[in-house]
Amino acid sequence: MTMLNADPAELEKFGDLAHHWWDPNSEFKPLHDINPLRLDWIDQAIGLAGKRILDVGCGGGLLSEGMAVRGANVTGIDLSEKPLGVAKLHLLESGQKVDYRKISVEHLADEMPGAFDAVTCLEMLEHVPNPSSVIAACARLVKPGGQVFLSTLNRNPKSYLFAVIGAEYIMNMLPRGTHDYAKFVKPSELARWAKLSGLEPDEVVGMSYNPLSKIYSLGSDTSVNYLMRATRHV
Repeated sequence: MTMLNADPAELEKFGDLAHHWWDPNSEFKPLHDINPLRLDWIDQAIGLAGKRILDVGCGGGLLSEGMAVRGANVTGIDLSEKPLGVAKLHLLESGQKVDYRKISVEHLADEMPGAFDAVTCLEMLEHVPNPSSVIAACARLVKPGGQVFLSTLNRNPKSYLFAVIGAEYIMNMLPRGTHDYAKFVKPSELARWAKLSGLEPDEVVGMSYNPLSKIYSLGSDTSVNYLMRATRHV
């Protein structure tokens, strides 16, 4: 069998926190805060209504369900059992429809190549052993001309200071140990992996947090958090 591109410690970590996923005042508050920004960015690029979307590393389903609310036909995949269970349970409360599956993106790419209008993989690449493999699988899963949306953390002294020391140890915005700085990805690395997979990066946008206003915003500063949109060539 093919080795799964997953870190058991990472799966366990998010599994232990899964019951808090939909609590906007929990450890997942930053995800709740940035979710509208992510949804607007994706929606403005492709128009979610009526599109068939795959959400890779969907966790408890914040982004997946948000895209479903906007009219997308969403499949969400993850390898962590407890967050998927939470995601499925939340559908009973919200009345939304999302197809959640426990499967790796690489295996799904073998099963359903070119099946989706767009693929999202947000806040996940810094948690897997081989992010380039994830990107290659995302490229296989999207239709020619379709879009792949990625986000991760830049690797530099500022991102270490803000995303690890600041967010985890000073401001307590995230549980300590949430991020491993060595797994952060530079935009140049992400762009190279995308191009090697047949994707052409079209847009890179930064996400910044203002600790005074406690508001996140998208802009040109990619030094800490950033998002990339890329198109699959035929």
